[in-house]
Amino acid sequence: MLAEIKIENVAVIEKAEVSFTPGLNVLTGETGAGKSILIDSINAILGNRTSRELVRSGAQKARIWATFEHLPAKTRELVERCGYGVSDDLLLYREIGADGKGSCRVNGMPATASVVRDISSGLLTIHGQHDSTSLTNPSTHLGLLDQYAQNGELYEAYHKLYRELVTAKRALDALTSSEAEKQRRIAELTEEIDAIDSAALSPGEEDALMDRRSVIVHAQGILDGLTAAHQALSGDEDGDSAGAADLLGGAAGDLANSARLDESLAPLSDRLNELYYGARELATELADRLDAYDFDPGELNQIEERLDQIYRIKQRYGASVEELLARRDKGAEELEGYQSSGKRIAELTQRKQELYRSAKEAAEQLTQSRLKAFTQMNKQMREALEFLNMPGVRMALRHQRGPLASAGQDSVEFLISTNPGEEPKPLAKIASGGELSRIMLAFKSALADKDAIPTVIYDEIDTGVSGLAAGRIGQKLKQTAQGHQVLCITHTPQIAAFADQQLLIQKNVRGDRTYTEIHPLDLDGRVQVLARMISGDKVTELSLANARELIEKSQC
Repeated sequence: MLAEIKIENVAVIEKAEVSFTPGLNVLTGETGAGKSILIDSINAILGNRTSRELVRSGAQKARIWATFEHLPAKTRELVERCGYGVSDDLLLYREIGADGKGSCRVNGMPATASVVRDISSGLLTIHGQHDSTSLTNPSTHLGLLDQYAQNGELYEAYHKLYRELVTAKRALDALTSSEAEKQRRIAELTEEIDAIDSAALSPGEEDALMDRRSVIVHAQGILDGLTAAHQALSGDEDGDSAGAADLLGGAAGDLANSARLDESLAPLSDRLNELYYGARELATELADRLDAYDFDPGELNQIEERLDQIYRIKQRYGASVEELLARRDKGAEELEGYQSSGKRIAELTQRKQELYRSAKEAAEQLTQSRLKAFTQMNKQMREALEFLNMPGVRMALRHQRGPLASAGQDSVEFLISTNPGEEPKPLAKIASGGELSRIMLAFKSALADKDAIPTVIYDEIDTGVSGLAAGRIGQKLKQTAQGHQVLCITHTPQIAAFADQQLLIQKNVRGDRTYTEIHPLDLDGRVQVLARMISGDKVTELSLANARELIEKSQC
């Protein structure tokens, strides 16, 4: 349950610290005193979306702390799973900066707002005035019925099958959606693959051909250079002139003779010998290359034709040779997929039929759980509404089975007859504002017996209700508070009288600033506040007596 909330610099609340008790906690105060700010603060501490407009004017940041005690087992598991350490209490912290930045903490450790929402989802629920109005929207009725039915496992089992069915249907539709488009694509892929295959492309071939073409084009120049180099080293064929190698050999012999007479010349002699042998070896290699240098006159034409073929296919598809080969492999894979699609279509068709049968069975189980739940809920609702001064109310369920959808096969709407002899009709056409408030309270009290959420907040659930009906709402809230902690914001003295703890939200002006304060009331304070709620500004002895009597009767 919510044990305590501390607020700093939230709107008109400069600083407030409120402790809540088990049972029914009632918050009262004048319109505009700041009751909605307390609800906004609780929403913020639960990790819900908030705004920097919540920060008090002139303050740098707003801060909110909340302590929860006696945590449900599910919440304890979530806290432990998120790594925040488990204890008997849970401390949540929310900071909202005037610059729009903010932060959250769980048990003193940093957390994201989404983590806080997950952890706190099983701690507290808020029912505002708009919830009653939402009853007139039939789209909300299935959710309410499922909450009462507690059929989460059945729903998950169905929804899993439904998602698989949708996936299979989409895959099947994709394969069968356009046979003409499929055939066009097959022809396109076949033509492309045949063209690339006929070109017999290979990686690196184009570069090798261009290098070879360059050699052939410059063949004569290459031969002239080789011949000149060879003659320079070996001399001419007639022997009229010596080559560099022969000259180096003679020089090496002369220097060797000198080195025998002067040993200091030996290193120079060795170096000259190396030059001589190197020149001879190089001359031999040049001779071999000259002998091997043979050019086919038709080779250049062949190379040009092959390069032109490669150029044309590159231009056609706008890609390099390597990219074309990769494109060919990808196209072949896609083509194989199309060619095997007949088998895949048969498999998916069978899979879809099997999933549909299974999903239909699961949907029917979900339907039966809802119909059974409505029978039980209707009985409980009639008893609650009769207690809330709406005797003779009859509820009915307009139910239709339709195509399978994400929530099952059911379309439901709650119908109601508030007067004997009238046929049940949609809530929007029958119920007044006050009746909607009581119907919603009956719903919520029925749901409270089903869920394990320890704290329930009712924000002006008594809208449009007064007199005996208001008193009955107070009694119903008191009953609900026996199993849950209930916080109720009300303007109605008949409801406030049933409080186990009453808190006064009061707005004061000091200087040029507005301050909202929250005070727990003792018995005398409660009598004064209830008397003011009964008679307005002029509190009389009679209104005080009426207030005291309301409190005394509520405790019986």
